[in-house]
Amino acid sequence: MDKAHGEERAGTAAFLKSQVRAALIEQRLAMPDRLQRADLLQRVMRFWLVGRPDTVIGAYWPIKGEFDPLPALHRWKEDGELMEEPQRRRIGLPVVDRETKTLSFHVWYPGCPMENDAYDIPKPKDTELIVPTLLFVPCLGYSAGGYRLGYGGGFYDRTLAALEPRPFTVGLGFANGFVDDFEPEAHDVPLDAILNDNGVVWPVG
Repeated sequence: MDKAHGEERAGTAAFLKSQVRAALIEQRLAMPDRLQRADLLQRVMRFWLVGRPDTVIGAYWPIKGEFDPLPALHRWKEDGELMEEPQRRRIGLPVVDRETKTLSFHVWYPGCPMENDAYDIPKPKDTELIVPTLLFVPCLGYSAGGYRLGYGGGFYDRTLAALEPRPFTVGLGFANGFVDDFEPEAHDVPLDAILNDNGVVWPVG
């Protein structure tokens, strides 16, 4: 009975999460001020990156109305080249391993050769494999304590569990993606930081 009850609770929780995900996607796609919010978050990202020691950063190709981090990162890369002692900075985008369902990161730059992966998301084609020390991840939703709500595929969870050393993880999302009553599960690992169009959400203070 206990096992059946546990499975029933898990099924209910999964259903509720799917409903929250669908509502958040619909809300994000319908935002009338998405471009203005995205511009604000670009600025937040650029200020946040000032002083970071990282030279290899992983990011993502935006889908379903996600915030696009690539313009701010390209500016970060160019800023490195303009330093008194020029710094070689690299940006990586994820490539899915279909067998392990984990992500590896390959060099991206504007105009680099791209192709669609198995999920129809653009990825770099035949560029160098890199290991980021800082990883920006998209947040469909997020909650207090640095917890992220994604699409449910578990790609980032499996990838972070496999990466050694673990990169510093930063969630990116819009302010209206905050989920007040989100309850993390046992396997959920909080992000190191979360940024939205209002500034730094996590860590608080």
